[in-house]
Amino acid sequence: MTSKPKASSRLEYEISRSRDESNWKKVADLAEQLNQRSTGFDVLVNFLIGECKLEQFLEENPPIENNIQKAKTGLTEAKRYLQTCISEQGAKLNVMRDAHLLLAKLLYSQGLYDDALSHLNKGGLDSLTEKQLSNRIMKVVAESFAIKGICETLGLCLEKIPLSTTSKFKTAEREEQVLQALVKAGDLALRYLQEMERTQGNTGGTVPQLMSGNNPPSSGSPLPPNTEYRIGPILETALQRAPILYIKNNKLSNAIEQYRKVLSSVETSSTQSLRQTMARQLAEVLLRGVSEKNYVNFGFKREGKNPESPWKPKKYMGLNLFVPKDENEEILLLLFISEAMAVRNAVLDLSPEFQEARVHSYNNVTAVYDLLAITLCRRSQFNILVDSFERAMKFSFEKQHVWMQFALSLISSGKHARAYLVLHEVSRLAPDNSLPCLLAARICYDHLDLPERGLKMAEKALEREIAHPQNLLARCHVAVGLGHEMMSAIARTQNDRQDLRKKAFEAFLRASSVDPNDHLPEFFMALHYAQARQLSEAVLHAKMALHLRPDHIHSLHLLVLLLSAQKQHVEALQLIEAALEEYPDNFNLLCTKVHLEEYCLGVETALLTSKQMLQLWKNVYENKLNAETLGPGMMRVASESRSVFQIYSSEFSDGDSGSPAGNSGTAAARMEQALSEVASSISGFQPKPGPQYVWLLQLHIWLLIVELYLRQGQLKEAEASIMEANALFPLSHQLMVMKGRVHECRQEYEEAKLCFQNAVAVNPFHVKALQHLSMVHHNLGNSRLAEKLLRDAVTIDPMSHQSWFNMGKVLQDMGDYETATECIATAIELEASCPILPFSNIPRTFE
Repeated sequence: MTSKPKASSRLEYEISRSRDESNWKKVADLAEQLNQRSTGFDVLVNFLIGECKLEQFLEENPPIENNIQKAKTGLTEAKRYLQTCISEQGAKLNVMRDAHLLLAKLLYSQGLYDDALSHLNKGGLDSLTEKQLSNRIMKVVAESFAIKGICETLGLCLEKIPLSTTSKFKTAEREEQVLQALVKAGDLALRYLQEMERTQGNTGGTVPQLMSGNNPPSSGSPLPPNTEYRIGPILETALQRAPILYIKNNKLSNAIEQYRKVLSSVETSSTQSLRQTMARQLAEVLLRGVSEKNYVNFGFKREGKNPESPWKPKKYMGLNLFVPKDENEEILLLLFISEAMAVRNAVLDLSPEFQEARVHSYNNVTAVYDLLAITLCRRSQFNILVDSFERAMKFSFEKQHVWMQFALSLISSGKHARAYLVLHEVSRLAPDNSLPCLLAARICYDHLDLPERGLKMAEKALEREIAHPQNLLARCHVAVGLGHEMMSAIARTQNDRQDLRKKAFEAFLRASSVDPNDHLPEFFMALHYAQARQLSEAVLHAKMALHLRPDHIHSLHLLVLLLSAQKQHVEALQLIEAALEEYPDNFNLLCTKVHLEEYCLGVETALLTSKQMLQLWKNVYENKLNAETLGPGMMRVASESRSVFQIYSSEFSDGDSGSPAGNSGTAAARMEQALSEVASSISGFQPKPGPQYVWLLQLHIWLLIVELYLRQGQLKEAEASIMEANALFPLSHQLMVMKGRVHECRQEYEEAKLCFQNAVAVNPFHVKALQHLSMVHHNLGNSRLAEKLLRDAVTIDPMSHQSWFNMGKVLQDMGDYETATECIATAIELEASCPILPFSNIPRTFE
């Protein structure tokens, strides 16, 4: 087969060049001139006219199944011209083989697959040798291989013609023929585009077309300028279907190799959209079907020569090329390349005429972001995911899916305030969906210390769930109940508090009736009964919660405190030791263990456990630092175990108080951090590097140690521990309380009073600070002020027996024996059901 009709005239040269450029109008004009000027070229002229008519028709009516009927009538004349070339004269002019191949393409367009295959065989397609071809003939040969092997989704030859035998060998042979034909078609298509850009530049010929659209240049389209050669749907499908067929035939490694071969070929502007699609597909294949053990390295040649075959695409070579070392690097590289291309080509114009293009570009980019979310979430790289969704916002106007993914990534990266705002927008975009409202309520409860706003979102979620059920009704009731429970903690009057607690309990009851197998309603009812000191009912519901979910750490912790409230301290200690075998790094459990050990085994044993907590903190914190410094190539899959860095924020709360500050660990943690910043601006104090909540945890361990030393009367050791805590957060109100207690032990009441006053100034609801300040005033002879402070403490936490007992002592010294007796009797009654630590230590979390 020759690449051009043999002629030496200027006219024939122009014809050949115009064919390479796909300028069919000019080819037709030149063919007419050739017919007029020369004799003996009738067959050649017929071939050129038939080729022109075929290609011009297919440019307007691509060869797809929907256009088969139109092709059957519209290609009749082209078929007649090409059939005249299948003759002895055509063979002499070396156009008969080309005519067979073009007739195969024509018949394929008409849906006559058997006839198309017959012409490919007559044209000797399989006997062609890999030699240099003109651009035009290269494309014809590529399309011929594609027509021979393309998949049945476009209804093409081999896959549309059933085998006459059921032999497995014949079936496998046919599949291999299909695959080899598609691979050859893909190689030739890529080489064709590379040669076109090399010879013609990337401005295209006279009929340039985009692979992703066909907008006129002057339309004001938001799409890139229309300057690329299009290889057509036949070759596009051949390139994409070859690896897919390998996968269907359980040849995953061959599919990956085929994807890599296409993506490592020298890029042309015409294959950018195709590369974006194939990069995403390869990432998905690696993500789903390849593990660390069976991953095969890229095998990329950093140096050397490109393959000599003129039918193979040229590949990138060089010493400075990045080559992925493992499946993680390759997946992320592919997805980030796909993302960059998708974002760059995103259609931003909201005009109706670009609706189809806008939907197409949006679907492309969201597919990439979904894969990125899966890949990065597995490795806990949420900050990178947030950055990616930031870029997606510019083309995601009114797109609920992307906004929801963005919100989830913000939550996972700890950016809760912004996540709440994004969820608020998601709830607007999806007015029937209760999930965004539930997530927003959870953020308000667990992280933002905004119970009132969270309650509103929970009530909105409940309304939506009732109107449009999504199997979240029980959780909606739980969210509403939790909102009322948290609101009761900051209520000013006892009546408001009781009313809110009643509403909360009713919501938990409704949740339990809706879903009797949900552990959360049982847990919250147990906590409700515990705070009301109805211990038997609380134990019953806590055990039910553990029966429904044995690994629920908060139900387990609550049961420990309930046992201690029933004065079964040894049993409580045994239970918490068993719990710590499952959760060895849970500092909340460890803190409770210290207090139980102090009661059962003595202060020395408790001190030893506290010092072990410091060592554990050091180990975990160093691991945290190492995790933050891991490079992209060293990303690890997120562990399922719950570490200290996943501790709920309420575990940083005041463990000695049922006050609003004690019930809201987020507020307390935020207060400590804000005060540390104030200290840095006043005294040159510099906050510790890294996550501040981790340093807050160390502060609480030191304060626990200080308290144990004070119980033993070891004031020097207590002061040394206070100095360690002071280096972390010098303006912590809890630290101020401990400093005051040291002065109090030394009977330095004026200094102690100043410390307690400072603590109350920082946190007016800190019950322990109010208790100690009142007794200091009492010792200084100001019993009336002491009484007033204790009444404030009782108002804040009426279940604190220490406040009632201190008030009894103050009133007794003031001579009010009757009221003092009542207060002490109340203290004795409350102490009989008092846990080793307040029930407010149990985090109220909405899971």
